[in-house]
Amino acid sequence: MIRTPRLILRLPEAADRPALYAMWADPEVMADLGPVKDAAASDAVLAKHDSYRREGLGFWTVERAGDGAVVGFCGLKRGDMHNPIAGEVEAGWIIARPYWRQGYAHEAMAAALDWGWANTSERRIVAITAAANLKSQALMEKLGMSRVPGGDYEHPLFPVGDRLKSTVTYAIARPA
Repeated sequence: MIRTPRLILRLPEAADRPALYAMWADPEVMADLGPVKDAAASDAVLAKHDSYRREGLGFWTVERAGDGAVVGFCGLKRGDMHNPIAGEVEAGWIIARPYWRQGYAHEAMAAALDWGWANTSERRIVAITAAANLKSQALMEKLGMSRVPGGDYEHPLFPVGDRLKSTVTYAIARPA
């Protein structure tokens, strides 16, 4: 568990499922991330992140400390094998729409990066997003990440012509 001034990052629990499922089913939340998810696809996301736990990785539920509201899902995982960042530690986040523009993504991800430096030996942590996802790119830059020269690619899971296919890579080096 990770605590910040306003948030708790913790392992997902069964009671989190309705809030997480609603977030992944929200077309506005998923607009720059990929297709909306039904319950089965949401279960698959949770199972995938459980598979990273053996090495201490996998995204956490983002809970607001004051009232226990589930505001999102974030953390670190291994880059998927179909991407150029395969095997690297990858940062990612998603915040439910009622909690946008309140600084929760930045607060959670700054804590996740700190955790990553303290608990892994990685020389850098990477993040990817659609080139069209300017909000995520702005957060990456606010977190101290820089766009990786030569790191742009066509994401293999999106069809030709999909606005999310063109993907950019950002990275942050281990602090000295």
